[in-house]
Amino acid sequence: MPPTIRLPLRDGRLAPYAMRDPVAWSPPAGPIRSRVAYAAAHVVCDPLADRDPLSDARLDWEATLAYRGHLWSLGLAVADAMDTAQRGTGLGWNAARELIRRSVAEAQARGGVIACGAGTDQLAPAEGVTLSDVQRAYEEQVGFVEGQGGGARVILMASRALARAARGPDDYARVYGAILRQVARPVILHWLGDMFDPQLAGYWGTRDVDEAMNACLAIICEHRAKIDGIKVSLLDAEREIALRRRLPDGVRMYTGDDFNYERLILDDAGGRHSDALLGIFDAIAPAASAALQALDRGDVTTYHAALEPTVPLARHIFQAPTHAYKTGIVFLAYLNGHQGHFRMVGGAESWRSVPHLAELFRLADAAGLLADPDCAADRMRRVLALAGVE
Repeated sequence: MPPTIRLPLRDGRLAPYAMRDPVAWSPPAGPIRSRVAYAAAHVVCDPLADRDPLSDARLDWEATLAYRGHLWSLGLAVADAMDTAQRGTGLGWNAARELIRRSVAEAQARGGVIACGAGTDQLAPAEGVTLSDVQRAYEEQVGFVEGQGGGARVILMASRALARAARGPDDYARVYGAILRQVARPVILHWLGDMFDPQLAGYWGTRDVDEAMNACLAIICEHRAKIDGIKVSLLDAEREIALRRRLPDGVRMYTGDDFNYERLILDDAGGRHSDALLGIFDAIAPAASAALQALDRGDVTTYHAALEPTVPLARHIFQAPTHAYKTGIVFLAYLNGHQGHFRMVGGAESWRSVPHLAELFRLADAAGLLADPDCAADRMRRVLALAGVE
């Protein structure tokens, strides 16, 4: 029988919670076919490294790479060295470069599909950075990813440095055009909204989202042969659909909407859909895999049955402040035994409250995403005890 555990409520009271029987998710026989589905993967820090966790984090490579193997075993592709891996919130370019090198090699060994983030985060966050500096930084990182081979696709990440240096849409067109003319194979563009990163406010050269969409679309149309697709993370389903309808043929829309993915991945009335490049797929990988397997079979009922219960969990994990979602992703990996501790790069385990983590526990259980109830309950009790909740 699954255990019962006392969990805090938002008002601070403790209440018993009876866990459900675990769900036995079926692994796929092969890769997902009906959609391109990337899970943006988190990293596991080394809790015993005597380093400054804010500026010089060291990763537990065995656990980090094992988690990517877990995602590939479920038929998903891996998007690495991105926001979910704490790029810009503790994982710097030097560590990201080693992550990319090791993850691409692991993908080659396992036959996994991988794409890696290339940005400009080697630039110091200071005034005086020019568009030429931004271009050179992008060129360095794109060249590094492409130099790893193994079919690794580049994800051209949104750049804080470009957001600071650019004076309007023409500056974005200049920098992106220069990079896209050089890439060896089509890349995935990345539009990360300011709810994820306030330093990206006004991306594409304007704070008007509709004008920004036009500026972004102009770049895509001019360089369509060099663009596989665009990941849009605005948490605005209607704007994603509007942009999706305007994309040139052959350019994919990768939903990055961790609130509305269930709806956006399905075909709309016009027969269009979004593929997926999602941080939440790291946390809900077994259910996401089962849903997409059902979609491969044309079984929309089973698709909804697997994915719909994950939406309340996703909306909880990604609630404001949205950048703190990484804490929930790593916490769920800890509950499920994928890592032996709940410590994070940059001390990000402290970004969410204990009641928030308790509600995450309840929602993950309701979605069938606690694989071993006894293990999950034991680990939840450890976290509560550390917080003084007995």
